[in-house]
Amino acid sequence: MPPIPGSGLAKGLAVTLRTMTKKTVTQQYPEHQPELPPRTRGVIGLFEENCTVCMLCARECPDWCIYIDSHKETVPPAVEGGRERSRNVLDRFAIDFALCMYCGICIEVCPFDALFWSPEFEYAETDIHELTHERDKLRDWMWTVPA
Repeated sequence: MPPIPGSGLAKGLAVTLRTMTKKTVTQQYPEHQPELPPRTRGVIGLFEENCTVCMLCARECPDWCIYIDSHKETVPPAVEGGRERSRNVLDRFAIDFALCMYCGICIEVCPFDALFWSPEFEYAETDIHELTHERDKLRDWMWTVPA
């Protein structure tokens, strides 16, 4: 049996009329902030006190978007007659969010819990070169991480 001429048009108009009467779910973003779940993956925050400059996050990053610079300092002996030790001191920790694909591998491999997901998501820039955020900015985002 051949289709009735104009039946496709009638079905299309029926769908249009049906959806025109429904309430819209669109939120006007800048005026109305979205209510995000507490563990939303927004941006990566750095808890600098826990970072031992082991470089695991930079080594495991598939995009190579984490930049770490450090130097060694000599620490005096803890007890009398002990030997001096050396430790790494963090000079630079930066993440290039223009390259980052937000996979979270760096957070998972960090053995000292120095990296966390922050729910902060508004960090757009007008210039792509400004998307490389240094440790000061990453430290500021750390305080938005839920407990």
